[in-house]
Amino acid sequence: MYCILRRKAVVSASHLADCAAMSDPSTFDKKQAVLKNVFGFPNFRPGQEAVVDALLSGKDVLAVMPTGSGKSLCYQIPALVLGGLTIVVSPLVALMQDQVSALQLTGVLAGTINSSRDRSDNIAVWRRAAAGELRLLYLSPERLMTDRMLGAITRLKVDLIVIDEVHCISQWGPAFRPEYEDLTRLKTLFPEVPIAALTATADEVTRSDIAARLFPKRPPRVFVAEFDRPNIHLSVEMRRDWKQQLMALVSTHADESGIVYCLSRRKTEETAAFLADQGVTALPYHAGMDGFERTANQNRFLTEKGVVIVATIAFGMGIDKPDVRFVFHIDIPGSLEAYYQEIGRAGRDGQSASASMLYGFDDIRMRRQFIEQEESTDERNRREHKRLDALIGYCEAATCRRRVLLAYFGDRIEKCGNCDVCQNPITLADGTTEAALALSAVVDTGELYGAAHIIDVLRGASTQKIARAGHQSIATYGQGADLGKEEWRTIIRQLVAANLLRLDIEGYGGLKLTDDGGALLRGEKTFSYRVYAVKPDRKRKP
Repeated sequence: MYCILRRKAVVSASHLADCAAMSDPSTFDKKQAVLKNVFGFPNFRPGQEAVVDALLSGKDVLAVMPTGSGKSLCYQIPALVLGGLTIVVSPLVALMQDQVSALQLTGVLAGTINSSRDRSDNIAVWRRAAAGELRLLYLSPERLMTDRMLGAITRLKVDLIVIDEVHCISQWGPAFRPEYEDLTRLKTLFPEVPIAALTATADEVTRSDIAARLFPKRPPRVFVAEFDRPNIHLSVEMRRDWKQQLMALVSTHADESGIVYCLSRRKTEETAAFLADQGVTALPYHAGMDGFERTANQNRFLTEKGVVIVATIAFGMGIDKPDVRFVFHIDIPGSLEAYYQEIGRAGRDGQSASASMLYGFDDIRMRRQFIEQEESTDERNRREHKRLDALIGYCEAATCRRRVLLAYFGDRIEKCGNCDVCQNPITLADGTTEAALALSAVVDTGELYGAAHIIDVLRGASTQKIARAGHQSIATYGQGADLGKEEWRTIIRQLVAANLLRLDIEGYGGLKLTDDGGALLRGEKTFSYRVYAVKPDRKRKP
């Protein structure tokens, strides 16, 4: 069962069935009382109640809910209503400790066992869990999946198992962790215990992979919330002078909190020092720092106003700071999933916030190298390249940027009015002829090949791949030789961004025609594209 969670409440038949399936007639009153008296909220946020009801009725759940939508309450409320022990699997020690501390402040009986605590403290927490004194016990996957811990837990009354940041379990997710693989045994070990799998971001391929791995015998209820965060202003620029571009944003958020993401530890340190020289309270955060200093910087960011944290992607998972006013990417992230998760840390209070990104050919090349250097399968590498292509297509979007971003996750809007493209329409060139040529080349070659091969065909290259496929004899061969490779790359990326072509992520990464692309070939649509930001290579032959 697949359910889209919309902002306006829609009571589905499956939701009503979940409500009816609850054995305790007072369950509704209990969940409302917990929501109000423990967590202080008069009403559920859009999407939360349907997930809560599914778990209370004993269903397995996979919920994809954006940062700021209140995922934690979706399992914390059932944990308190059910009354037994809920096991929460979390990927980071800092994340576990933050969540436990927040729960304890509200009076919830929660604890964590992890490697950062003294052995005596861990033993004390376990004794409380074994005595039935805890409602939620947070564990890392490595700690939970030991024979000793599993054997001990099977002797307890476990009402619910939660896997937070569940995208880590999928090799297609933006933060794959091999340690999560062992969690696929949980449904076999605890067949009667409902499992809640939660994440802020997962495309359709990742969701399917998670469901197949965690729930091999019976599919879970799948809830996908709307991905739009309309209060976040989106903008992307080609990198020129990154320091000047960064300060242009930071100066508009004087004395406000923000996050600056960098690709490397060295760049993180350099950027924090630069901002500090400009009078900004800026602190670095990356995995190479001393643990005490890193924790101290995070705590200052969480508790003080006007602190800017400069970090690698090691920072941010589970950070609950509502008043982050901006997120700035000096370098591009690895995928749209990662990007969406990182910008979701801005504006969690619902007030205006901004997400700005710089991109250039150097960091695109570096991201490609990261993918190639990763010790992984050819299939995973191919999919990661295609995900990076989708991110670059977002960067080069000639239409509403939010429309492109949401389309990647299956959501649709026409125009947002709150992105750089909507507010300052860019200079466009009529590319209908070039688009028709590229789309025809995709069709002529069987919709099996990626952009590199299509460009070689268009430019009349003499490659072994073209010779083997016999593509030197098709009508489009050599018809685009007056444009350089870089021009064709950006045109094809923008064709993907405009939904005239799509990437076959599930297959071998080929380009495929969409319905809109077919309409263009029939003369029913036109195509305009962004004017090139770099001097093109106009060699006649590769």
